[in-house]
Order: sequence, then C-alpha cells, then structure tokens
Amino acid sequence: MSLSSLIQALRSEFYVARYTLGARLLILLPSAAAAFQFIASKISDTGTAARNSLMNSNDFDDAIANNAWGHFVDGLDTGITLLFLLLVAQAAHSFSAELESGALRHQLIRCSSRRLIVMSKLLQLHALALVAVGILIVSSYLLSGLLWEFGPVVEDGFELISEAEIRDEIALGLLLALAPLPSAIALGLLLSVIAHTATQAVVSALGITLTMDVFKGMLGDYAYYLYASFQPALIDQSYLQDVSRLVRGYSDVLIDDRVIQLNYWVPIPTLVVLVAASLIVVQTRKL
Repeated sequence: MSLSSLIQALRSEFYVARYTLGARLLILLPSAAAAFQFIASKISDTGTAARNSLMNSNDFDDAIANNAWGHFVDGLDTGITLLFLLLVAQAAHSFSAELESGALRHQLIRCSSRRLIVMSKLLQLHALALVAVGILIVSSYLLSGLLWEFGPVVEDGFELISEAEIRDEIALGLLLALAPLPSAIALGLLLSVIAHTATQAVVSALGITLTMDVFKGMLGDYAYYLYASFQPALIDQSYLQDVSRLVRGYSDVLIDDRVIQLNYWVPIPTLVVLVAASLIVVQTRKL
C-alpha cells in the first residue's frame, strides 16, 4: 500500500462525493436540524416571555432562556446526534453499494487493492465528518447569536459562570462528543464490507446503533466500556448533554473524572479492532 496509491484512491473518493446526494446531506442536514431547533425554541421562548410579562413574572429561568450559550449547545447536540446516524449509514452504504453496482471491480482493475479502497473510504468519511462539524459549529454559533445574546450566567447581580468558563466547558463537551465518531464510522464500514447488499448493510448498521442506544442503560457500569455510551444520541448520556445544563447555571450536574477518561480512551481500541476486522474481511471475502 503506497502513499501515491492511497492519494489516488482518495482523489477518486472525493470526486465521487462531489456528485452524490448522500455526501451533501451528510454535510448540510445536521446544520439544518440545528437551525430548525433554534427557530422552534425562539418561538417557544417568545410565547413564554409574553405570558410572563402579562403575569409580571421575571425569574432566573427567563434570564437563562435569553442566554444564547444554552441554545448553542442544544443545537450542537442535535446536529451531532443526527451526524452520527448519517455517518453510520453513509459508511455502511459506501463499500456495499459499489460492490453491488459493480463499480468496485473497476477500482480493483485500476490497481487499487481491496485494503486500499477500505482505507480511502475510511479517510474520506472522516474528512466529510470534519467539514460537517465545522459548518455545524459556525452556523449554530451565528444563528444562536442572532436570536439570543451571548453572556455570562448571572443571578441577582452575581455571576455564576463566566463566559470563559462556558467556552471551556463547551470545548470539552465537543471533544468528548466527537471522540466516538471514528468508531461509529468504522462500525458502518465493517458492516458494509460484510454485507452482500447496500440495503442489508445500512439497515444492519442503523439497527445495531439504535440497539446500543436503547440497551446501554441496562449495562450499568459496563456501559462505560461501550463507545456508544459517550456519543450524543436519542437517549443521550453524553457529556455534551451535561454541558447544556452547566452553561445554564444549574449546579446539579455530577462530573466523574473516571468517566471522562473512559470517554477519551474506550473509542481508541474499538476503532483499532473494527478497522482491523474490516481489512481482514475485505481481503478474504469473495467480491
């Protein structure tokens, strides 16, 4: 596997991605979902503020509702949750769809090895994920700042959390939320290599992802050794969900340093195992 061959395979993957609907949806849908949530939250906040004004009520919750940081984190959480599902589906579709259509044979004829194709798809999916995350962060920050105001959390003139502390927590929450992303991509790619059809691969990948999401709460402390426990999801146990409460000034969030360390390290061996399995299977299976 030479570097020049890998670069050539990557160029082919990015060229194809430019003209596929799946890649465009992967990049744009998370930001669109976050924007929709912002607009819905603004409408709800406006109605609540009007009701409180009629009742001459103006409490701490009203001040929190007008602070953009909490809404910004909520938008990130929603967008990343959708991004994980889209990435798993796209990864599962990538290899199996080309195998089913016969396009994979043409790549092999052009001197691309099986393992090289898998690695190029893995790298391409990570690049698409980085672009999607970048657009999500920028668009969410701009739109939440347009609809609300960024500022520290203040109650009765006392600053509970400064903006610097809020930014630090959001940065940590984002880092921990994105740590399982490579493992999720590798899972989808492994199932894509194993499956005989694209439909079978996508359904299996989404089914396994949602099953882990539903049943991770039943595993107790063992759930911390499952990468899916740390990613934003429909049943959200990620640190980013805790950050949403922290930046709103709530002090009932318990932070366990051991869980944070597991969040950093558990996805790494998972990624290695899944990628190694993909390379072994693709080399031995019949195409």
